[in-house]
Amino acid sequence: MNFIHPESLSFWTLIVFVCLLLLLRAFAWKPILKALKEREDSINHALEAADEAKKEMANLKADNEKLLTEARQEREAILKEAREIKERLISQAKEEAHAEGLKIISQAKATIEGEKKMAIAEMKEQIASLSLDIAKKVLTKELASEVRQEKLVEDLLNEITIK
Repeated sequence: MNFIHPESLSFWTLIVFVCLLLLLRAFAWKPILKALKEREDSINHALEAADEAKKEMANLKADNEKLLTEARQEREAILKEAREIKERLISQAKEEAHAEGLKIISQAKATIEGEKKMAIAEMKEQIASLSLDIAKKVLTKELASEVRQEKLVEDLLNEITIK
């Protein structure tokens, strides 16, 4: 068998594999096993820490529930007190608003009544003025000529009946 030819490739492959296996066993096997052992220990330690954290979380959760219950009770008490204060303030505000509203209404009625009287007086004055102006214009137009004046007198006399 000639070791230089390609037919002997399997022989050299076997030799290289055995050498590599011996080198790995001498230099790499122990560090790899040591790293695996350290990894296993760290995982176990992490699991133990997780269990402890889980127990601590359960304790904290119970404490939190207790605190939440106390906080809810305190919140309810504060809300109840706030509702009572709100209702009392609303009641007082309603009473004050009602009294103020009655006062404003009475003042408004008095003001309206006074303005109404003034408006009626002003309207009467304007109506009287307009009536005089209209009568003046009608009479001026009707009495513009002498013939019309005589006819108006006759019509008025005919309308009047003596009793």
